[in-house]
Amino acid sequence: MVKTAEAYHIPVLLQESIDGLDIKPGGIYVDVTFGGGGHSREILSRIGSKGHLYSFDQDADAEKNIIDDKRFTFVRSNFRFLRNWMQYYQIEQIDGLLADLGVSSHHFDDETRGFSFRFDAPLDMRMNKRAGKTAADIVNEYDETKLADVFYLYGEMKNSRRISNAIITFRQQKRIETTGDLISATEKLMRTEKEKKDLARLFQALRIEVNHEMDALRDMLYGASHLLKEGGRLCIITYHSLEDRIVKNVMKTGNAEGKLEQDFFGHISCPFRLVNNKVITPQENELQNNPRSRSAKLRIAEKI
Repeated sequence: MVKTAEAYHIPVLLQESIDGLDIKPGGIYVDVTFGGGGHSREILSRIGSKGHLYSFDQDADAEKNIIDDKRFTFVRSNFRFLRNWMQYYQIEQIDGLLADLGVSSHHFDDETRGFSFRFDAPLDMRMNKRAGKTAADIVNEYDETKLADVFYLYGEMKNSRRISNAIITFRQQKRIETTGDLISATEKLMRTEKEKKDLARLFQALRIEVNHEMDALRDMLYGASHLLKEGGRLCIITYHSLEDRIVKNVMKTGNAEGKLEQDFFGHISCPFRLVNNKVITPQENELQNNPRSRSAKLRIAEKI
């Protein structure tokens, strides 16, 4: 088990994302993906004595990295409940919000959590180990159509129906309990030359379904659009096309579907202005030091 904040997670696009927040010394900021605390520590280094940072994480392991600072409040919760918690702390407006949506290296490296196909481990994948269905529950309980939908929508797997059928066939003989069982059930359908990529998509799809990631992302972004004050910044780091599409749509149109809404005069109704029209990606030195950053994209918007 990874113990230290340093090993827990190397923050991605650290300077670029914190610079994007355009931090005001006395401002109120939210880091909805605390993890190892790398981004949060950088935010705290830039706010003054009257500023405050609220950081969210639903994973109990992240609590080991809590920062001892009177300007810091840790919220153990899914970030989809952002507005509820800000109301609880009597915060009506915030100056900026940061989200690093990727799964932390800690989760992939923890052999007991089932996030990685590198280890034969219980098929769990819950960010919050206290509640909800595990990945094992899903592959053993969903019917063939529902499973295929998960793999197609969240893994963008073209052979989703064949994979679903293989899982149904396998589980009739043996309950799928571990990552190894899942690989055994589907290995014949993985392309030899792209086996790792296919497995990554399979595991990604299950993780998204287990943690309701797309629904949580929508709820958080809508919450942020209500909480951010005029001129407040929204900085979101994404890692795959599904979440990036939602973030891009919300920043450009104000809704996750990307539907342009206009007022009587034909003006587009959107609460945000894009700060960077082109996504920000990691520099070469970061790519070399932190392979996890390879697919990272940073989008920044300002509340208008």
